[in-house]
Amino acid sequence: MQDKQGKLDLVRDSIGSYPDFPKPGILFRDIFGVLQNPKASECLFELILEEVKKLPSVEVVVGLDSRGFLFGPVIALNLGIPFVPVRKRGKLPGKVQQVAFVLEYGQDVLELQEDSIKPGQKVLIVDDLLATGGTMEASCKLITQIGRELVGCLAIIELIDIQGRKKLNAPVTSIIQY
Repeated sequence: MQDKQGKLDLVRDSIGSYPDFPKPGILFRDIFGVLQNPKASECLFELILEEVKKLPSVEVVVGLDSRGFLFGPVIALNLGIPFVPVRKRGKLPGKVQQVAFVLEYGQDVLELQEDSIKPGQKVLIVDDLLATGGTMEASCKLITQIGRELVGCLAIIELIDIQGRKKLNAPVTSIIQY
């Protein structure tokens, strides 16, 4: 078993970096390298659970479309609580609540099934990356719009110079910062 710093180093070393993707001037941080390394994945999930257990009474994990779906269910399973997806418009059946948000290239809409989170439940939002904070901010609005309690946001990777966390109305935890 490695110490916390050893785990962080292994995870960081497993994250891929791709210059000029998806466009020139962007350095893309790729979480899939961690998932391709079983030891790095194990260390990452240990680090995540250690952080999540510090939060007050998480009762539902909400994962953001699409990489939040890789981490959210594992967190929820380990805590013995429900996992709920937030998806892009038109991907969820039944009655949904929506929130529109602005992206650097236009606008998008996120949806959540109305009956997926019970009144009074405390929610943790999970995604792989926090950069500008637009998707996470919209998801926070969606949770509060339906009258649920947002106890935190968790990102695996945070690009701290972009300062996306300033847009969020909940405590933010990130595992790896660049």
